[in-house]
Amino acid sequence: MPTGEVEVPTRTLVEAMVRADGTVDAGELYAVAGALGMTDQQVRLCVKRLVADGRFAQEGRGRRAVLRATAETHRALEPNAAFVRFMYEQDRGEAPWDGVWHLAAFAVPEPARTARDALRDAIVALGGAALQGGLYVTANPWEELLEAEVARLGAEPYVTLLTSTDLRVGGTRDARELAARLWPLDDLAAGHERLARVARERLARLADPAPLGRPELLTVAIELAAEFTRAMEPDPLLPPELLPRPWPGATARELIARCWAGLLERSAETPVPRLFGLYASVVDEIAEHVRRVE
Repeated sequence: MPTGEVEVPTRTLVEAMVRADGTVDAGELYAVAGALGMTDQQVRLCVKRLVADGRFAQEGRGRRAVLRATAETHRALEPNAAFVRFMYEQDRGEAPWDGVWHLAAFAVPEPARTARDALRDAIVALGGAALQGGLYVTANPWEELLEAEVARLGAEPYVTLLTSTDLRVGGTRDARELAARLWPLDDLAAGHERLARVARERLARLADPAPLGRPELLTVAIELAAEFTRAMEPDPLLPPELLPRPWPGATARELIARCWAGLLERSAETPVPRLFGLYASVVDEIAEHVRRVE
């Protein structure tokens, strides 16, 4: 894949185009899809699947159609601004590590394997790394979020949570060595380096005084959101004290902050997709971060 090219799944595009009122304008959807190199047939098939799955309702046909997100889709798309804030707090040195490891152990019986698999996915999504079967660790407090997920799954009898300041794995107790052993730092760094390359190219485009039409503006936003998600979803947001220096994640987030500040400024007077809400809700933090690094 060329340096600045971003692969955006069709479903990601449709969900990214949902506006604040829960609708997607099909004409605008097809225009942005074309700018991303997608065919009309590709979009039509994706929309058909999403409607069949109950994720959207469709009114009208073709480019004049309007898609309406269902309640389930609204919940799935709700932005988690807290994680974005936390990223920038870490980068600014405002969330120092207290030396505490947070652990979760579970032993869910086979008849409840669906809940077991869902619980494992939730733990990994919160940054957990496997120590051994059914035992996971992270460096950040996760008890409140994890307990809520455990309760939702009805798995309370099977889960144990604990903390430790003396974690040893295979004879290793040095925190930085443990982080390098437990999490795929090289892969995470590569994802952030790619995000930084994409962000630099989009930042140059936004800095060009030539006006960007609405489809072009949305294309840049969706490309950035897709690449940001690709880099950040697997990232456990380990404290800087546990990471190699310099850590490319901090650089990538600085560039993304600059890009989104420019996007928000250019889109101030036009309706924008909900994906802008994730960043608009923390725009003060992003602006403060940019000011501090300048």
